[in-house]
Amino acid sequence: MRTLILLRHAHAEPVSDGQADVDRALSAEGLAEAEAAGRWLSAQSLVPDRVLCSPARRTRETLEAVLGNGVGFVEQRLVDAIYEATAGALAELVDEHHDVERLMLVGHNPGLERLAALMHSGQSGDYRGMPPGSVVVLDFPTDAAVEPGVASLSAFWWP
Repeated sequence: MRTLILLRHAHAEPVSDGQADVDRALSAEGLAEAEAAGRWLSAQSLVPDRVLCSPARRTRETLEAVLGNGVGFVEQRLVDAIYEATAGALAELVDEHHDVERLMLVGHNPGLERLAALMHSGQSGDYRGMPPGSVVVLDFPTDAAVEPGVASLSAFWWP
């Protein structure tokens, strides 16, 4: 089995006058959520082999807090395409990394929650939501292509 871990960024500060959305920082609540996500991932022994992260400040800060709270250092890449990506674009990105046994995406909604639904049920509109700081874990058969309905949902955690 291959594993895909989807991590939605934790709560961020609201955008201030003149600030770009991509520059929003985590709030104090968000930092606590991200730290809790890191502890949960570590307790589940869900340490990724590679992390693909949106370049947005809040996603980078979420990842930093997760890695600093039990997960430890892993290969990390900032991927511009994750910011504002559709479920289809995220699925293509995951497929490009099919050689990775345990891949983590750190990004945003609605893309992440729609990707989770698409991979699990085959319907990108069939989702219930991923709260800030939440984690979805999907398992894929080792040689399966990344396509709708191929994954099984093995865990869903939220702070």
